[in-house]
Amino acid sequence: MTPQADWLRLSPRMLVVHPVHEVVRQIPVLIGSLVVGSATGNPLWAVVGVVLIVGYGLARWFTTTYRIGADEVQLRTGVLQRTVLSVPRNRIRSVSTDARLLHRLLGLTVLKVSTGQEATGDGVFELDAVPAAEVGRLRAVLLAESLAAPDVARAGGRELARWQPSWLRYSPLTFTGLITIVAALGVISQTGVLGALQDSQIVRAGEQATDRVGVAVAVALGAGAVLVASVVLSVTQSLISYGNLVLRRDAEVLHLSHGLLRVRERTFDMRRLRGGTLREPLLVRLFGGARLDAVMTGVTGAGEASQLLPPCPRATAESVLIDLIEQPAAVTGPLTGHGRAAMRRRWTRAMTVPVLLAAALLVWAVFDAVPPWAWAAPAATAVAGALLAADRVRALGHRIGDGWLVARAGSLQRRRDCIAAAGIVGWTVRQTLFQRRAGVATLIAATAAGVKRYELIDVPADAAWAIAGATSPWLAATGWARR
Repeated sequence: MTPQADWLRLSPRMLVVHPVHEVVRQIPVLIGSLVVGSATGNPLWAVVGVVLIVGYGLARWFTTTYRIGADEVQLRTGVLQRTVLSVPRNRIRSVSTDARLLHRLLGLTVLKVSTGQEATGDGVFELDAVPAAEVGRLRAVLLAESLAAPDVARAGGRELARWQPSWLRYSPLTFTGLITIVAALGVISQTGVLGALQDSQIVRAGEQATDRVGVAVAVALGAGAVLVASVVLSVTQSLISYGNLVLRRDAEVLHLSHGLLRVRERTFDMRRLRGGTLREPLLVRLFGGARLDAVMTGVTGAGEASQLLPPCPRATAESVLIDLIEQPAAVTGPLTGHGRAAMRRRWTRAMTVPVLLAAALLVWAVFDAVPPWAWAAPAATAVAGALLAADRVRALGHRIGDGWLVARAGSLQRRRDCIAAAGIVGWTVRQTLFQRRAGVATLIAATAAGVKRYELIDVPADAAWAIAGATSPWLAATGWARR
């Protein structure tokens, strides 16, 4: 490519895709035009709305062009307002693809370029869409320093993980389906549908059924139905999103592809890898599962952009991370605890609620008789708090050595961060009032990768800078590590 490369258009097949997507996106506008047409007795309002939306979708193809120069890539878009987005090629960190069902039927895919900075709206460099056969060549051009020729890369590549149907057993443990149900009920309630159903035959039938079986049985049946629906939704969403997942490494390039109806593919430069994070939500951990995220410059946050493996067997996530960072001790090795002060803080916070409940009941008992069942509340919270405190104490720890920093913490959302010391660019020691009284501190390692900051919670205050100095030798030269 030359700096004066010609402007190129996207595939003409987008003349089919853009209008369809615009019609779906502008459904509220179409509903409004139907309402206006009904109110005025002129049905042409609906036709006018469809024509304008389809026309706008067609115009998007004619007004979108791109070019790849020697130093930068440019995207020119806009129907009513022209926008030119330029991205220096040396700042490109990853290239991802996204093929929805209609794109796949037409042999197209959406190609997105990321520089590691969060971008929204007009700041997103996205080619929607290019022929699927052109993706390999465009990726090779955009990541010319990382990608070898396709045949060479495939010859030396190896598969790190492949999706298994058994992974679906972890899906209901993430409450994805329940969240979807709650969100759907919220949307329905906002539209006024629930109010319209109050006097409907369906509601009357439900009230009659409740009278026959009793309120307790009806509530139990309703909860069971919600639980079953939640499980079905969670499993279905996981299958559609992560089915056919393949994670492979080709030399210094990491490839991730997944999805059944909507296929997504991301490409990462392994030279920018700074470690990984094992995430273990409580229920997933109890069933031996974990999720793996990459800690990589140019890949921001802890969401889908950084996820390498969805909830899967912990052994699978650990083996992939060991393969990537080549440090088994960092991934599975024992950790150094944070001492008695950190342990006391966890037990104190866990027992605060049951103690307050018990105190409230004692005050109540001074003025009136307390029902016997009320004492179950502090007892139950005390048992739950004790289990939570013990689990949090067992989880808390860190490890330094061999050029790596490892930090683990949490119970409901446990995580083990394995960070390359070479990627740490700064340190912060933070103490709250209660931490100062307890003699502990939070040590924060700043990086240009992942979530940007990784915390060692409640380490002994007098050892915080020593830990930082042992991890980053450059800190010793400043004298801070000897404080």
